[in-house]
Amino acid sequence: MAGGNDGANQENRRRTSLIRRLQSLARPVLHNDQLILLILSIVAAAAAAYGAIAFRELYLSNRFFAFGTTSEELYSHVQTLTIWHRVLAPTLGGLLVGLLIRYLMPKQRPEGVPDVMEAVALRSGAMTARAGIGAAVISATSIGFGASVGREGPVVHLGATLSSLLAQKIGLSRSQTITLIGCGAAAAVSSSFNAPIAGVFFALEVVIGHYALSAFAPIVIASVVGTMISRTHFGDFPAFIIPGNTSVSALEFPAFILLGILCAATAVIFMKSVAVTHAAAQRIPGPAWSRPMYGGLLIGLIAIPLPHVLGVGYGATDATLKGLFPLELMIMLVVAKLAATAISIGSGFGGGVFSPSLFMGAVLGASFGIIATAIAPEYSSGVVSYTLVGMGAVAGSVLGAPISTILIIFELSANYSLTIAVMIGVVVASVITQQFTHKSFFLWQLNIQGIDLKEGRESRFLDAVLVSEVMKPEYTSIPVSADMKTVRDALISAPGGKLFVMETDQAVSATITLPDLPAGTTGDGLTAGQIARPNPPVIRASDNIGDALQLMHESGEDHVGVVDDFETLRLIGLI
Repeated sequence: MAGGNDGANQENRRRTSLIRRLQSLARPVLHNDQLILLILSIVAAAAAAYGAIAFRELYLSNRFFAFGTTSEELYSHVQTLTIWHRVLAPTLGGLLVGLLIRYLMPKQRPEGVPDVMEAVALRSGAMTARAGIGAAVISATSIGFGASVGREGPVVHLGATLSSLLAQKIGLSRSQTITLIGCGAAAAVSSSFNAPIAGVFFALEVVIGHYALSAFAPIVIASVVGTMISRTHFGDFPAFIIPGNTSVSALEFPAFILLGILCAATAVIFMKSVAVTHAAAQRIPGPAWSRPMYGGLLIGLIAIPLPHVLGVGYGATDATLKGLFPLELMIMLVVAKLAATAISIGSGFGGGVFSPSLFMGAVLGASFGIIATAIAPEYSSGVVSYTLVGMGAVAGSVLGAPISTILIIFELSANYSLTIAVMIGVVVASVITQQFTHKSFFLWQLNIQGIDLKEGRESRFLDAVLVSEVMKPEYTSIPVSADMKTVRDALISAPGGKLFVMETDQAVSATITLPDLPAGTTGDGLTAGQIARPNPPVIRASDNIGDALQLMHESGEDHVGVVDDFETLRLIGLI
């Protein structure tokens, strides 16, 4: 009996020893945050990719219900339908979208990429399942019933939501949650476009907003996983087949620059048009849920002569690349697609803007290419080159993501020789667009909601701190009549290297810094008032630190004076 107990005890000791050894081996792995994040990136990518596939099936089901087809060449099928069908389908879709928004969306509006950006910048990546699933259903309904919107924005939002929920469930830190959201976004883009490189840079450039090395590896893995899942289900094919083997000449660069300018104008007009239609929709009498219905009616009316504007538009974009449309039709489609997309977004349909931007850029670029080739056929690389440049230039300007767009066009077309031409068009268009509007369409959408992400999450903390709480009461002032010796002596010990020139009523009227002093003894006969810079930038004690930083940025000053108010300009400190 004792021998049996000894054997059992030895077995227990061996088992305990084995468990301890396994625990000691697993401890470094379990406490390695980067390794855990790499593993979670695979899970997030799979969820995002299959979410994108489910979204695609959902909007195709809605399309079949609305138009009787699941083909991407929706326009060719709609041409066989009656006029009433073309009008009623998007109108009914608008009614359904309005009701879905009313009962599903917490914010009473469709959500998309801007909400992902807001969550990352201001809410530590926190997103809700209700908003994520609701937005996907609304966007799938919008696309299926013919609204002129894209599918990429919704799948990015869905992938980001699933990743955020996973991070919240596990209890990841803020930085880890944001990285995992980037993984979901990258997988969504890569699985939608079969474009793994573009997926990585879209997540870093648009969603996360910076190129952090710690986030790079998980996002790359997620993008690759998303691509592999997509290829398993749909095959390894580029989204658009580019006819022929096109190469460009340096002699065409001026033409690409001119096309970039035209694309910038198109992007600016598009974003301004969305603002106008959004404002007009807010003034429509009746309940808010009815607004998409009126938008759908207008889209249906446009689709009577031009059914090409309905839906995502990949079929029409592909036809443009193949040269199937005449010049006159493409010029009309630029205007019609712009109007239909502005109405769709402005009236409240859910969906993205990337696919419509590709379509607008394609027909604009092809139109330009036909004209340019007719003028100088010996220098032209072909209409396809200009079509691709137009696609990238308009889309890059609207998204505010030039790097991602260049890579997406490269991977969509699988044509490296055109990359330089696309780069020229995208850069020119992006630079010009940002001079006339917000950095991107997404930032504009946030701006109309009263959200500014220019300074990110930290700006909210700065706005909560008053200047009076951090200013220094010590400063050096001198009268306007002070001579040069007094000015030089005072400047040596002046806080911030700045003297404040005071009027007789103690109001600050000018400032003096070291560069303002005359060289040598040439100015010994001058006074402080004669060499000082008048009307210096000042800030009130009741303003916040964000205002102070903005003032310093605009004025180029390292220190500014603090006054009690702008009327008396009585100096009370320095910041």
